[in-house]
Amino acid sequence: MSHRQTDFQQEIANFLIESLQLEMPAADITPDATLFGSEGLGLDSIDILELAFAIQKRYGITIKSGDSNNVNIFTSLSTLSDYIQQHKKV
Repeated sequence: MSHRQTDFQQEIANFLIESLQLEMPAADITPDATLFGSEGLGLDSIDILELAFAIQKRYGITIKSGDSNNVNIFTSLSTLSDYIQQHKKV
């Protein structure tokens, strides 16, 4: 796995920082770092809801709470950016 962000991963990392008001540089989020739980960024279910709303607002993608794919979508910066890139409408 690469530790360097693609341009779109960098855009999504900046989006994460902005949407969740995280106090860290976007460049510190490696593509394969875990986003939720005690590893990686340590985000929680409230963060998922906020992020899903922000993604819908900015990219036109509806991510429903309780969707079994959410675990895969929000695994890492890489999986999240891939999902948004494949499904974005704007």
